[in-house]
Amino acid sequence: MFIKFKPAYSVYIDEQEIGCVQNKQEFEKFMKENLYNNKEENIAFSDINFNIKYAYKLIDKGVETTESETFLAVKEKADITYFEYAVNVNGTQRKYLKTEEQAIQVLEELKKELGEKADISISTIYTKNLQIENEVEVASIKNQITNEIEKEKKKEESTINGIYLETIPVLGTITSRYGAKESIRDHTHQGLDIGAKTGTPIKAVAAGKVIHSGEKGGYGNLIIIDHGNGITTYYGHCSKLIKNVGEKVNSGDIIAAVGSTGNSTGPHLHFEIRKNGTYVNPTNYIYK
Repeated sequence: MFIKFKPAYSVYIDEQEIGCVQNKQEFEKFMKENLYNNKEENIAFSDINFNIKYAYKLIDKGVETTESETFLAVKEKADITYFEYAVNVNGTQRKYLKTEEQAIQVLEELKKELGEKADISISTIYTKNLQIENEVEVASIKNQITNEIEKEKKKEESTINGIYLETIPVLGTITSRYGAKESIRDHTHQGLDIGAKTGTPIKAVAAGKVIHSGEKGGYGNLIIIDHGNGITTYYGHCSKLIKNVGEKVNSGDIIAAVGSTGNSTGPHLHFEIRKNGTYVNPTNYIYK
């Protein structure tokens, strides 16, 4: 019989067969090394909350046992807690790395880049789902983090009352700033004038709803967008109005075209931001 067959063990989890191993003791040793204390996979600790049973049997000598597949089946059902190292900048976890050495490298590069402008640290995180980057290029990760910080800073600086003014309405030259005193008007300038060619597309600075689209006194052809939270934006002197009252727009949508209608000395966009009906300086948020 032993010329044709070889001894093996069927492995069961909660009475369901999951595989076959050649040596029960060797398989349990492998599980202990790779499931309970495997630093290669960043396993902090594991709990097996189910029964593993073995049943001796004889299998054909030409049949391969399935240690790898059986181990993966056990691992999939196990309650595993992993560890990883977080790089923290100003209290926000930015990147998760496999080893403490990698995290320290990134930390040191960030300190060179950001200096005293940021609070940088590393911490050990315990998690059920790894978020680590196995292949680490310190310079690349450093650049990713610094770019994220710059984007967040820009977003914060361009946000008013919770509304992120994400898009520049038109590319051009600023010809008159907020608060300017000029002979063409009997009050200080309450918006921003951006000179551009007639027909240049005008974009919505943020998502919202059009509440005015038409002629309005000195503004000429005017679009007003309500962005919520008391924030409205005005786009004046347009040659063409593309969006109508009641339409919803997204940031970056083309809503009109530059013109010189109304009280205007040449083609430009007159742009205003109002907070609860009060004029605010657009350059506090865009065109910095």
